[in-house]
Amino acid sequence: MMMGEAPRERLVCIFGPTGVGKSAFALKLAEHFGGEIVGADSMQVYRRMDVGTAKPTREERGRVFHHLIDVVEPDQPFDVSRYQEMAAGAVTAVLEKGKTPFVVGGTGLYIRALLGGLIDGPPADEALRKMLKAQLAERGKAYLYGMLAEKDTRAAAAIHPHDGIRIVRALEVLELTGRSIVEYQERHRFQNSRWDALRIGLRLKREELYRRIDERVDRMMEAGFLAEVEGLLHSGFDHSLKPMQSLGYRHLSAAVAGKTPLDEAIRLIKRDTRMYSKRQMTWFSADHQAVWLGPNHLEGAKKLIDSFLSKMET
Repeated sequence: MMMGEAPRERLVCIFGPTGVGKSAFALKLAEHFGGEIVGADSMQVYRRMDVGTAKPTREERGRVFHHLIDVVEPDQPFDVSRYQEMAAGAVTAVLEKGKTPFVVGGTGLYIRALLGGLIDGPPADEALRKMLKAQLAERGKAYLYGMLAEKDTRAAAAIHPHDGIRIVRALEVLELTGRSIVEYQERHRFQNSRWDALRIGLRLKREELYRRIDERVDRMMEAGFLAEVEGLLHSGFDHSLKPMQSLGYRHLSAAVAGKTPLDEAIRLIKRDTRMYSKRQMTWFSADHQAVWLGPNHLEGAKKLIDSFLSKMET
């Protein structure tokens, strides 16, 4: 810290791939330190989508207050800019109470935007974007994703094949600058943060993580995931909506429509979730300031956080 510069307030960030155990891990830590949780999950912001997004239960929310859960309907717009604004407000509110914010989730872009601001890149080229969106509408996401994978393997590894918005933006940046959007992200990574953040990443051996993912999907199905999707569709939330195209929801929407047998839909959910976890780890592994722990290393995390929160600014 430069002389005369005010010390930055502190927060704890806990991230990792889906199924690794972030929620239970963070809940125990936030409870232990008397903090509050600020969600960093692009799906848990949607109301009515509970089972398939693995939202914290009422009992868990009673133990620790959670922010950024159930803030919009599935047919309402929500993006990283809105997340950044709302999450920053939540973090500030927690700090003003004299508590520690625990930013928890697996949406790397949301965490990056909150801690370091939105990435500066070339401004949108409307003509180019219109052309790419036309190709997206005419030929589908798989075609555009294939184009991205051929031209920019690094961006393709970090972007979900069904995320049409980010695929279009990555292709746009590449066309306008000749550079990968990943270069802009790496140059920007977690710079100029308004808070001092302890970043704890959770990871497991791949075989164990994949086993947990498969078991988690089975538990979701037992908890009524299919009925949740049926209810959303019957309530008028079309399968084409952005959140309805997310993991699990798009697969079960196809099963409800009779396009995919249920057993096959479940198999695909497991497969695609495993693939998604791999992309998440690619993203998070680029953060060289992260301290990596296993989800059972709770005592080690407590020591890290205790030291972080009590350290003197120099």
